[in-house]
Amino acid sequence: MPASESRLKVKRDGSVIEVQFRDRNILDEANIQQIGEEIKGIIEAETKPKLLINFSDVDHLSSAALGTLITVNNRIRALSGQLRLSNIDPQILQVFVITKLNKIFEIHDNADKARASFK
Repeated sequence: MPASESRLKVKRDGSVIEVQFRDRNILDEANIQQIGEEIKGIIEAETKPKLLINFSDVDHLSSAALGTLITVNNRIRALSGQLRLSNIDPQILQVFVITKLNKIFEIHDNADKARASFK
């Protein structure tokens, strides 16, 4: 797959930008770096980004991907934005709980609930 091809599906719903992943397994370091860069570009283009990351198609997530999520969260907070996560597979959600990342991120069962939670 060419490096220039997007690893994300992005759609805008009013002021909320929803991102979904094209890959079921987010494990490869190069892909994770590209995802981080793409998301950074999306949030940097907004004044107060409202970003929803929808994990509905994701089966596996590496620790490096979690690190990228933390970086994205910090950047959004620095821009006075809001981040929501949704549709996380129960096994992946367990990793969020074990690592206490569920205390850092606002996680919703589905995208509709996540969209409704933005202020």
